[in-house]
Amino acid sequence: MRRFNLLSLMCLVLLFAASSATVRAQKNPPPDEEMQQTVPPQPRPNLMAQLGLTQDQIKQIRQINQAKKPQMRAAQDRLREANRTLDQAIYADVANDVEIQARLKDVQTAHAEVIKIRSLTELAVRKILSPDQLAKFREVREKFAEQKENMQQQQQLNNRRMNAPNRRNNLRNNILKNNLRKPIKNQ
Repeated sequence: MRRFNLLSLMCLVLLFAASSATVRAQKNPPPDEEMQQTVPPQPRPNLMAQLGLTQDQIKQIRQINQAKKPQMRAAQDRLREANRTLDQAIYADVANDVEIQARLKDVQTAHAEVIKIRSLTELAVRKILSPDQLAKFREVREKFAEQKENMQQQQQLNNRRMNAPNRRNNLRNNILKNNLRKPIKNQ
């Protein structure tokens, strides 16, 4: 469930970013040199084009984003502050369990508010999409989730490969240290 929400959120963010970029690009197309400098090394799908959103849909999505942006910013600020005060309570000179539990509750409340705002925003955007666009969005989101999972697996594999020599070296060093500590037996 949590994975689904995170994936939905990521796709929603991509949708919002693409809508803003599409509208800006339609108003002021950049010169060729600027276009080459601003293109990311790995092409990202143009979600707006893939979904076939109308100008009215794009306008509605932008309005939703602008309306929710102050609420989201305030909720994220509260979450950051709650995390900061929880961290301070945990690492205080004297740990106070009651204080830590209270700060933890604050973090949970702030996090719930962020999730609520994101979910309501996503629902509002979802209502704008036609059934065909929604089906296409689900398909794109599924592909994105697969790509993300593949990237995470590749990263884990790379981390294991990079750490393997370190583990062997650490094991070798520990063996050497242990052998040096043993007294030499005279025969």
